Amino acid sequence: MNVIHGGGVWDAENPSRWLDFSASLRPEGPPEWVREVMAEAQKSIAWYPDLTMRRARKGLSDYLGVPEDHILPVAGGIAAIDLALSVCSGKVFIIPPTFGEYAARAALYGRQVETWPGRCGENDSLVLCNPNNPTGEARSREELLSLLETVRSNGGNLVVDEAFIDYCPEYSLRENISPGLILAGSLSKILGVPGIRIGYLCAVPETVQRLQLRMLPWSVDALATEIAVRLPDHKDEIIRDAERNAVRRERFSSQLRQLGAEVYPSRGNFLLADFCRDMSSAAVRLRSRGILVRTCSSFGLPGSFWRLAVRTEDENTRLITELEEILHER
Repeated sequence: MNVIHGGGVWDAENPSRWLDFSASLRPEGPPEWVREVMAEAQKSIAWYPDLTMRRARKGLSDYLGVPEDHILPVAGGIAAIDLALSVCSGKVFIIPPTFGEYAARAALYGRQVETWPGRCGENDSLVLCNPNNPTGEARSREELLSLLETVRSNGGNLVVDEAFIDYCPEYSLRENISPGLILAGSLSKILGVPGIRIGYLCAVPETVQRLQLRMLPWSVDALATEIAVRLPDHKDEIIRDAERNAVRRERFSSQLRQLGAEVYPSRGNFLLADFCRDMSSAAVRLRSRGILVRTCSSFGLPGSFWRLAVRTEDENTRLITELEEILHER
């Protein structure tokens, strides 16, 4: 079972039948304030969205603490990655294991993809995910700024995908925007709204302008806009969600280790677990019980690895119970 992306809930007529550990999202779904905003935003769907995206940009600016002219709202994190990789023509370097869409999007632009050798050339890009997907490892600001200097000194740029950074904002480079650096962000994970495409890019104004010229008009719709506008009002709530995730993550990690798995330290809302045995049939068995897990072959990892979303404590315990039963039957 080769899973390229998590969240494959549409294989069933009713997506809610699944207990989904394959997609790393807020387990309770959208918070109440987001649901209220979506209801209110219905008034705006009769008009084309604002081409300038000024309200979405202002909301993101206040939430992120980044000047408005350094921000470009986009239709989700994958749109941010796509745009970031569209502005240069050189090689794209990655550090595996990491999100497969970096290589896929680069290839669509005719860019050669290689593993990072520690150096780059003119118009090359180094793409990193921080915290990294699927390992959960977070690189320090100092390490990232050192990499930026290395890349920039050779005429390249550093693209940092901060899709999960709201779970550890102290690692963000938002305060360090400078030439040669592009940040890609997403609100889907922390808000539990993957069905609403809401993301952003952060860069120096000249780069933001270049990127915006490559966007399709009206990419940021009414729902995404209104959520962005309200983000600053709910920053404390988002911080509390991240803190709650950290507690659940540590307990879930302990439960997985008790099953014999090697669990990698994570700063995101997911865990990478190596069960030290092939887990393909276990994934199929769980699926038959209505539970989805993220196998890791698309990350280039063996069949012993799963990336598991951190869900509620009851849901995490259900997975552990079901998995323990399956493993003991083998």
